[in-house]
Amino acid sequence: MNYKKRSNKLSLQRFKAEITDLWPLAKGSLAQVYNSCIRSDCPACASGKKHRAFIFSHIKKGRRRCMYVPLELVAVMRRAIRNGRRLDARMSDLGPALILRFRQQRTRSKFTKHTRKKRDD
Repeated sequence: MNYKKRSNKLSLQRFKAEITDLWPLAKGSLAQVYNSCIRSDCPACASGKKHRAFIFSHIKKGRRRCMYVPLELVAVMRRAIRNGRRLDARMSDLGPALILRFRQQRTRSKFTKHTRKKRDD
C-alpha cells in the first residue's frame, strides 16, 4: 500500500471515530414557545402564562418545517443540534485540509523526482 492510500485510510478512520462520538446528530434549531391549550377553564391560559412547548425547526426539500418536541426529548435534541453544528464545522475544515494535503503530496513527489534525476547524473 502506498503512502497516499495509507494516509487516506487513516484519515477516514479518524473521521469515522469523530462522527461516532458525535451521535446523535441533527441539523436545525430548537425554540421554546408558549401556547394556549384547548381547555376553556385552564388557569394557566386564563392568567396569560400559557403552556411551555418546544419546536424543532429544520429545512426539508428547501422548505422550513417545524415539529413538536416532547419535553422528555428536549435534552437529546439540544445535544443532537450541538453535535450537528460541530460536524458541520468539522466538514468545513476538511475542504481546505484536503487541498493542503494534496499540495504537500504533490510537492513531495516533485522533490523525490527531482532528487532522483540528480542522483542518476
